[in-house]
Amino acid sequence: MINEQIRDKEIRLIGEDGEQLGIMSAKEALKLAEDAGLDLVKIAPTAKPPVCKIVDYGKYKYEQLRKEKEAKKKQKVVEIKEIRLTPNIDTNDLNTKVNAAKKFISKGDRVKVTLRFRGREMAHMNTSKHILDEFAESLADVATVEKAPKVEGRSMTMFLTVKR
Repeated sequence: MINEQIRDKEIRLIGEDGEQLGIMSAKEALKLAEDAGLDLVKIAPTAKPPVCKIVDYGKYKYEQLRKEKEAKKKQKVVEIKEIRLTPNIDTNDLNTKVNAAKKFISKGDRVKVTLRFRGREMAHMNTSKHILDEFAESLADVATVEKAPKVEGRSMTMFLTVKR
């Protein structure tokens, strides 16, 4: 809210250079702002009494947008990378998949390791859990198990994240 939109009886006023001007009526504050050739902007509407500041509204809005953009830049979006395995995987193939997972984890991504079962492999689901355990064990120095291996339909999945 700015200028005449502020309808509160009393407000806490902050001057243009950041000094506290105290608690006063909204009309007095608006008059001070107009004398300075600036706007009265409500900064903290939930405070008791609400906090208003004397600023150039266009410049204030621009600064807020810039801060939001800067905060967005610093955000890291964590992606989930999937690595698929089969129950009859050979050790060298498993090592290749482990290296790929290490690369993903070093970039800061989460890794979803999926052990997929087809046909007759479905009968031996419980004996294949050791493959995911070995996978997690070989990545123990860089990653931790976020979600333990869990059977979902025709596959067994496990999530790994960066070790902190």
